[in-house]
Amino acid sequence: MPETKKQLLVVGAGASGLPSIRHALLYPNVEVTCFEKTNEVGGLWNYKPYKTELSTVMKSTVINTSKEMTSFSDFPPEDTMANFMHNTEMCRYLNNYAKHHELLKYIKFNNSVISIDRNDDYDVTGKWKVRYSDETGAEKTRIFDGVMLCSGHHAIPHIPKPWPGQEKFKGRITHSHDYKDHKGYEDKTVVVVGIGNSGGDLAVELSRISKQVYLVTRRGSWIFNRLFDRGEPLDMCLNSKFQMWLSETIPFPLVNWNFERLLNMRFDHAKYGLKPNHPAMGAHITVNDELPNRIASGTVRVKPGIKSFTETSIHFEDGTFVENVDEVILATGFSFHFNLIENGNLVKVDENKTDAFKYMFPMATADKNTLAVIGLVQVIGSIMPISEMQARVYLESFAAGRELPSKEEMFHNVIAKRQQMANRYVESRRHTIQVDFLPYLHELGALIGCNPDMKALWMKNPLLAWRVYFGPCVPYVFRLNGPNTWQGAEQAIWDVDYRSECATNSKAVRKE
Repeated sequence: MPETKKQLLVVGAGASGLPSIRHALLYPNVEVTCFEKTNEVGGLWNYKPYKTELSTVMKSTVINTSKEMTSFSDFPPEDTMANFMHNTEMCRYLNNYAKHHELLKYIKFNNSVISIDRNDDYDVTGKWKVRYSDETGAEKTRIFDGVMLCSGHHAIPHIPKPWPGQEKFKGRITHSHDYKDHKGYEDKTVVVVGIGNSGGDLAVELSRISKQVYLVTRRGSWIFNRLFDRGEPLDMCLNSKFQMWLSETIPFPLVNWNFERLLNMRFDHAKYGLKPNHPAMGAHITVNDELPNRIASGTVRVKPGIKSFTETSIHFEDGTFVENVDEVILATGFSFHFNLIENGNLVKVDENKTDAFKYMFPMATADKNTLAVIGLVQVIGSIMPISEMQARVYLESFAAGRELPSKEEMFHNVIAKRQQMANRYVESRRHTIQVDFLPYLHELGALIGCNPDMKALWMKNPLLAWRVYFGPCVPYVFRLNGPNTWQGAEQAIWDVDYRSECATNSKAVRKE
């Protein structure tokens, strides 16, 4: 009698859901189903020109991480794809990934999850009862052995408490989530609140067509470029195993000093009104190539926190004010919750804080670990390889029976990680799920034994070992050994520089 396959549900077919489906297919004892509430894959990266409650990007959004550091571990980007892809190219990459691995047949489009509850026999089986509406709108219920929640955390706008006098303001106040493009902002006075990546992008874009843009920041920010010396992608230069070792070896204040020195060589943050009190690595970074130029040209003016509103003006904490304000855009981040899971009563969230081992296994369900949240991190780097690695960790436990730490060990790790983040970062809602790209990938990789075995690699293939250790730590290196190795990993590693150069040079030649 054939063994009954484990039924696995993946919620969402975006950048976290697709690798979850793909890796589930590598385990013959798993039957995977994905519920996607829209009619296409891509999630956040599908630009939506209409008002929506779903996560979306702006029409002009370009990714902040290079294509090589953003790709999935067995699907290198096309040679000629831009190193920093426009959202349409990013979406095309995700569609190509889904087609290449034949994932579409496992995705039920226009199927929306209504609720996820522990099944009656959960204490024994760890199973989940999922209520959903299918493509016809009919409500149905199915039992699953496991659930991977891949619905993202950029859909619920965080709206700050009203400022004094805000109710009198006659202009328009919107959130960056609802911003589509520049149309309608021509020749207007615009105030952008927040200097994260969205706030910086908005200020730069609107500064070209608006009468004046004011960028409001209480703390300031360190501004990173996408490109490093000689035009190399920044993340490819800084994310190597060697660099990771250096940052773990050198005292952290010295690491911060060096970053601040490099950033101020590009432009003096104090002179541009952006220098924060916190160190360079003490907050989530802002990536923007053009903001200093727009400030220098006067089309963007930096302002401190808002003190109050009048009918037509805004007063700031430094005593200055701006008259005749037409538009205020709140680039103030997002909130997340788990209301799908037992109406939010099981996995609780308080000001974007929740207890989850490695930010993926909720402590509330750590007795079974059949539920995982994939992609719930704020990362200095690309989230896609991290989502893929989280999926691999979950599936090694769920399908292959690999033992995870005990519930007590998980809880101690959660507390230790929270304290570590509090010691390093300024207090903020956005730092509750903050991780560093390479260290976190290696933490996950250690759980399933897929980190590069450098000792064996130096002995067997020293040239490749040199490349893996000193070159960019691209996702393919995590498929050289461990579960579900990929035969194309080595060649993908050797071709990184070629693919990167092809994006900007049609005469690039692959090095043998």
